[in-house]
Amino acid sequence: MTTSAFVYDAVRTPFGRFGGLLAGTRPDDLAAHVVKQLVGRAPGLADGGFGEQVDEVVLGNANGAGEENRNVARMATLLAGLPTSIPGSTVNRLCGSSLDAAMLASRSIETGDAEIVISGGVESMSRAPWVLPKTEKPYPASDLALASTTLGWRLVNPAMPADWTVSLGEATEQLREKYGVTRERQDAFAARSHRLADQAWTDGWYDELVVPVPGVELTRDESIRPDTTQERLAGLRTSFRKEGGTVTAGNASPLNDGASAVLLGSEGARDEIGLDPVARVAGRGASALEPQYFGYAPVEAANAALARAGIGWGDVSAVELNEAFAAQSLACLDAWPIDPEIVNRHGGAIAIGHPLGASGGRILGTLARDLQRTGGRWGVACICIGVGQGLAVVLENVSAGVTS
Repeated sequence: MTTSAFVYDAVRTPFGRFGGLLAGTRPDDLAAHVVKQLVGRAPGLADGGFGEQVDEVVLGNANGAGEENRNVARMATLLAGLPTSIPGSTVNRLCGSSLDAAMLASRSIETGDAEIVISGGVESMSRAPWVLPKTEKPYPASDLALASTTLGWRLVNPAMPADWTVSLGEATEQLREKYGVTRERQDAFAARSHRLADQAWTDGWYDELVVPVPGVELTRDESIRPDTTQERLAGLRTSFRKEGGTVTAGNASPLNDGASAVLLGSEGARDEIGLDPVARVAGRGASALEPQYFGYAPVEAANAALARAGIGWGDVSAVELNEAFAAQSLACLDAWPIDPEIVNRHGGAIAIGHPLGASGGRILGTLARDLQRTGGRWGVACICIGVGQGLAVVLENVSAGVTS
């Protein structure tokens, strides 16, 4: 007999800019911070053995080549001061890593393998190292090149077709050509992201979702530009194509640092956690397609998650779609029969940022709180993933005041 998995709480750090205020903080310390804060916010877990009831910690991380390399979930658990008896596992599904971690955690709870699991993820794109591959032959006389692990393809297998290994930006240009997404729409979407994120912070919407990092004077997401307008964005040069391009630094998500954590548990774990559940994990979906069209993969992932939840798009009142690029976000929105105004009502990754391994936990936590505060019943969190994948989770609001 299966049970249900519920989201009880979620936290994240402010997301820092590449080379910005979080660049001096190790990724394992960022992860430990959100894990510790999450446990401390749950009265039942904070008392006594400080989280000894937690069955496992599952965190996502995309790069894994630097200071987070020794299974950052386990390292974060130890650094956070949780009992050494709690195991940890690190998941890598690139941009979808922390949403994947939550999906794995929810399955573990549903099958009875666990009652309480902390999921989440972390990325420090600022601190991602250069790597020097070993040579095929000893004692090379030629120069060797370092490869950056910050973002995208590196050390590419020559057997991979060239069409599959284009840059993420060029892939997005190909996607927007395929689906007819104009530069004007992209810039308008990006400006909306900044406007809504700034307004959400000004209104205090993120106050309970975001926990500052000790010793760092960063109280809100560092990449938000309140003065951004569509007109200003229209003046930016394209980044990936000199002729005929539309993707710019302004209508794409930036490089960022940050961490997120989500507390999941069974219904029976309510007393142990000391909190009421916020939302039920009602459906999950994964999809894949040609790597260069990665930005469109959330379309079928979300459709699959809705089908498994037994509902349709007409039932959905909130969507959190990770904005890797405005063009791919708009292509997805055009494919779904929804009102775009229910999407990313509190800003998206173009403004907030996209620290790869942390973004899935961010959108899931934001969605759960959005449903709780608005009273909507159903919501979808979805994310595109490099190399042609997408993930989605459907949440059902189980908090008081559900209205639709």
